[in-house]
Amino acid sequence: MKIKFVLLIFSIYVSAVTALELPTESAVPGGIAIISIHTLEKPEAYFHDHRVMVVGSSDNWKAIVGIPLTEKAGIQTLIVKNNDLATKYKFEIENKEYETQHLTIKNKRKVNPNEQDMSRIVSEKEIISEAKSHWRDNEDVSLHFIKPTKGPYSSPFGLKRFFNKQPRKPHSGLDIAAPKGTPINAPADGIVINTGDYFFNGNTVFIDHGQGLITMYCHMNHIDIKEGTLVKTGDIIGEVGLTGRVTGAHLHWSVILNNTTVDPLLFLVKE
Repeated sequence: MKIKFVLLIFSIYVSAVTALELPTESAVPGGIAIISIHTLEKPEAYFHDHRVMVVGSSDNWKAIVGIPLTEKAGIQTLIVKNNDLATKYKFEIENKEYETQHLTIKNKRKVNPNEQDMSRIVSEKEIISEAKSHWRDNEDVSLHFIKPTKGPYSSPFGLKRFFNKQPRKPHSGLDIAAPKGTPINAPADGIVINTGDYFFNGNTVFIDHGQGLITMYCHMNHIDIKEGTLVKTGDIIGEVGLTGRVTGAHLHWSVILNNTTVDPLLFLVKE
């Protein structure tokens, strides 16, 4: 009987490990590193002073680390804190070259804002930064997303961008081309933590999925959800539009992990 009992416990443990849904690992700038941590109790992990998601179970924890697009290739350090002990975990980031994209924006103020615009942009930046850095403890984080709207991918994540021949920050999301009014669905369970109309992003929604995993939806035609609303996978949160800085109707979808944008494709369930 003891042998059968031990085998049963082992089987349950293996099943739990197998059932752990993880995003696709890609240890490059703008990607994700998955680091195994062997502690009995759930630890806290930090990368560049930002808290990192940790999922799994005793002695089989996984730190899901978002890597900034600006990160250089080479050896990096994850700080793991367990009780009063801090341990350094080394991991390697490989280089990745992203393609270049040139866009023409008809509204020149969306490329070179005037003084009044800049005042608004600075004010909005604080609100947006707060949403991106939000942390909520959640032991049941879904790391597999559904595609938030129907349509082809029009601009991939990480593109080196030029607006009206002027260099700007790399593309921090994934663009999905779709007609104005196309429904946008929540890709996973979460809580709406911010909605607003912002200078560059247009009508925008932020969903908190837990442990520093945030998704952002920009350029929406209409927002159909309020802050504080609990959403389930597939719930409609609004419509595709062309508000903010755009060249046409589309959804700009960003995935934020430990306060850094990463490639949304790494979280998508393969179609």
